[in-house]
Amino acid sequence: MPWNPDVYNQFKEKRYEPFYDLLGHIHAKPAMRILDLGCGTGELTKVLSDKFEGSTVLGVDDSAEMLSKAPTQPNLSFALRSVEAQLRRAEKWDAIVANASLQWVGDHKALFPELIAHLAPGGQLAVQMPSQKENALNQLLHKLVHEEPYYEVLKNNIHYSPVLSLDEYTQLLYAHAAKDVLIYQKVYPIIARSVDTLYDFISGSALVPYMERLDEEMKPGFTKQFKERIAEHFSAAPMVYAFKRVMIVGRF
Repeated sequence: MPWNPDVYNQFKEKRYEPFYDLLGHIHAKPAMRILDLGCGTGELTKVLSDKFEGSTVLGVDDSAEMLSKAPTQPNLSFALRSVEAQLRRAEKWDAIVANASLQWVGDHKALFPELIAHLAPGGQLAVQMPSQKENALNQLLHKLVHEEPYYEVLKNNIHYSPVLSLDEYTQLLYAHAAKDVLIYQKVYPIIARSVDTLYDFISGSALVPYMERLDEEMKPGFTKQFKERIAEHFSAAPMVYAFKRVMIVGRF
């Protein structure tokens, strides 16, 4: 079950809300060189390039399926590579943007100094991520994959969220000479009429790596149990999912 842009985009309006909030915190400069880490389909990378006239923007993602949907225009380019591979390159950037991608990259105490090191003088870092440790669907999923028979299959591939606390990100940025720091958490509520809606929402993101590794005989049982737990947790109607996101912005 590789990343599927069509499944991911079922909830694109809700997923894109935090990006537009993040975009509003980036200050325009002439002829900016912008790096979009984990750009997905590239639709929002194009928004970046259109927003900042005269800029050149590179979007990188390690999913060929996602990049197959990427748009084309003169000041916009894309590369099939991971965040880690991109950071092994020597380029400096006026802005590094990461929209809902760095939650998949480990050890943020080491990662964020690397990101900062790739900024040109006066460069801006703008990051948005789901608060995985606090979001209810992630918690339910995390518990289920630790139970048998699924744990035996998934134990070497369980995702342990690297997302730190707001205090830790604040300390990290100021320890690396950040200015104009803005760090906050915001709730983007999802109002669902059915369990299937919430299941479909997470099936386009956090559920992907697990469904990719479960064999076909195990998938129906896993799906059934996960939906039952969603129903138990969200027992009121309508189901209100407080989807929490972390915003991290700084100039260096």
